[in-house]
Amino acid sequence: MQKYLNKNIPGRIGLILTSWLLLTGCGGSKPRIPDVSHIPINVTIHRFDKDFFRIDTNNGLQGIKLLDNTYPNFVPTYIQQIMNFGPLSDTNRLLQPQLVSFLTNKDFRALQDSVEVHFKDVRPLEKELTRTFRLTKYYLPYFKAPRVITFMSAIGNYGAVTIDSIVGIGLDMYMGAEFPVYRLLPDYPDYIIKKFTPAYITVNVMKVLSQHYFPQHKDGSKLVEYFMDLGVQQYFLEKVLPETPEYIRLGYTKEQLDFCNESEEMIWQYFVQNKLLFTTDWQEVTRYVGEGPSTQGLPKEVPGQIGAFVGYRIVQQFMKKHPDMTLEKLVNTQNVLGIFNETKYRP
Repeated sequence: MQKYLNKNIPGRIGLILTSWLLLTGCGGSKPRIPDVSHIPINVTIHRFDKDFFRIDTNNGLQGIKLLDNTYPNFVPTYIQQIMNFGPLSDTNRLLQPQLVSFLTNKDFRALQDSVEVHFKDVRPLEKELTRTFRLTKYYLPYFKAPRVITFMSAIGNYGAVTIDSIVGIGLDMYMGAEFPVYRLLPDYPDYIIKKFTPAYITVNVMKVLSQHYFPQHKDGSKLVEYFMDLGVQQYFLEKVLPETPEYIRLGYTKEQLDFCNESEEMIWQYFVQNKLLFTTDWQEVTRYVGEGPSTQGLPKEVPGQIGAFVGYRIVQQFMKKHPDMTLEKLVNTQNVLGIFNETKYRP
């Protein structure tokens, strides 16, 4: 990991003082976090991953059907879409041998054993999700807390999924960046593996829930509209995860976020000068809103998905100008271009 060093010491001191004033609200106080202790939400995590690996392999189909009664709506999606075993039906003759093969595979069982050791006590996660869901309910009264179910996907990159009124958490995707198995898989480069830590569980849960609840722009939209979608999402995360570091919410390293803050004007001018903000070219859009180790065309210290940072700063500036704007109204705003135009963002 490279660390950015700025030799402009006086300018850097000024930046630090400015950042400190912004963070403390010029008065030394932290952002106000509302009291949500009275909101009747208490999360209990249901360990489907444990129950699944306790199926009697002599009668796998009967075992999975019993689990379907305990985890309605989740099991069919898990079997067909997450594990790709085909439909959960009596006509699927391949399901029984696939279940047996998976459940008796020594590597998969070893992975599940590691998951159970790593996540032996999920009470801290239950507490964190409870507080986050309560904050979400505080800001968005229509929010209904989902049932939380954990699963193991054989490192299939299913960190968090939503299925109807369920949110599923793939615990095998959060074993820590140093978990040796991750390094053996060519599909996961370092910039992805660094986010395979427990610190990202609640962030990813709230990201998938935000995508479930809030309108998102579809293919063919302008690049700046994607920026704004990501910015609204980040502002939402700021409110419901107020104690999670900003760089974690953005999916950057701390060094990358520091560089972005120091180079905010340069990053913005890149998009303005290259007339990229209103492009609808999907390759261009993907370059700036997709994940990556860095952003092509910008200094190597600029992380992938730089659009989240730009959009977030625009939304923050807009909300500062409009203190009466509620989070509920913001996340349901479909005219994000109106927000962008009104803000007249100039870092």
